[in-house]
Amino acid sequence: MVSTPTRTRGKEPQDGKNKATPPAGRQPKGLRRHWRSFWESLEGKSKAPNSSTYYLILGCALALTAIGIMMVLSASSVEAISEGKSPYADALKQAVFGVVGLVAMYVISRTNVNWMKKLSWWALGAVVVLLALVQVMGNSVNGNKNWIDLGGVTLQPSEMSKLVLCVWIAAVLARKQKLLNRWMHVIIPVVPGAGLVIGLVMLGNDLGTVIVIAAIAAAGLYFAGVPGRMLGIAGAVGVVGAVLATVSSANRICRITSWLGTASASCTEQFDFDFQSTNGMYGLAQGSWTGLGLGQSRQKYNWLPEAHNDFIFAIIGEELGLVGTIVVLVLFAILGIAIFRVVVRQTDPFQRTLAGGIMVWLLGQASMNMAVVTQLLPVVGVPLPFISYGGSALIMSLCGVGVVLSLARGQLPPQQRPRFLPRRTPKPARKRT
Repeated sequence: MVSTPTRTRGKEPQDGKNKATPPAGRQPKGLRRHWRSFWESLEGKSKAPNSSTYYLILGCALALTAIGIMMVLSASSVEAISEGKSPYADALKQAVFGVVGLVAMYVISRTNVNWMKKLSWWALGAVVVLLALVQVMGNSVNGNKNWIDLGGVTLQPSEMSKLVLCVWIAAVLARKQKLLNRWMHVIIPVVPGAGLVIGLVMLGNDLGTVIVIAAIAAAGLYFAGVPGRMLGIAGAVGVVGAVLATVSSANRICRITSWLGTASASCTEQFDFDFQSTNGMYGLAQGSWTGLGLGQSRQKYNWLPEAHNDFIFAIIGEELGLVGTIVVLVLFAILGIAIFRVVVRQTDPFQRTLAGGIMVWLLGQASMNMAVVTQLLPVVGVPLPFISYGGSALIMSLCGVGVVLSLARGQLPPQQRPRFLPRRTPKPARKRT
């Protein structure tokens, strides 16, 4: 019996060295090759870590915060005057919140964030208590019950829950890193904990924040390394839950039908979500390419509800035009790319999951806000990070940036780590004559 000869892939090198090269057909060609090179440059893995990522994150956060204070002053001044208040009242409050947030950001960026693991459960418990107190003694604004007054200070616990959940989910899943291929260890305690927070926020009718929190939980599972099959099933369950939550509320149904242009007369008379979204589009249209000029908005004259808050992006487009909106988009894009580089370079499960959750929180919320203003999504109440008016939201966003800065700083060699003050060099001793 004659054996059939087998086909060899290549000849062995005679000098003993491996000179075989992969077949030409396996090399990426055309669009695929360009996409791979683009993705590698986006990740920045081919280059040694340097301080550019750190300063990109810091610079974008500072620029967005400065733009926010400026636009809050412009968007809120007219409404403040009509209410008999100082036109600078809201902007001054926002500036104070910005200073507090920047101090917190700096302090967090100079620490090792691993200390947050020990406080994650305590922080989650405190947030749950505050969210429960909101339902008992909280304040309701435009149908949303999200605020509580404690000692003369108004807090929004739902904004605090975003950063707390990022830390808590990262700490829990990092501890279970070797057990994430089992259903029970993926579900417990992450799903009940996040579900409790989502349920308490849902009681306050804040659908936008619920969506952001759900995205944070999904991001935590993804960056922790949960298998894709489990993520798909969890996503399907989340979609079913979102549909049930929508159809159970006349307010939410009217939001969707108004967006689709099929709102009934009762929806228009009771809620009239078209009024806010339509006036937001009027502002963007009036701004054209270069805008009407800073402070020259017409929609802020009590035409556009929440002009200094959820719909401040429309005022940016009206006063600064398409150029101004593109600047904001580019700043968020640079911020996202820089945080993504921090994520992909992380080897520690806790730090990778934490950075990924913060990235999805800030970038996802910004995308949702701008999509609502441009009528790509129904009207849901989510602020634009760093820019919309609100102390709790601004401080928590800057604290999240502080965490990412700490992780970016930890990836650098000690001699390359940014310092607040330059290191003093000793002066040479004078020679005695």
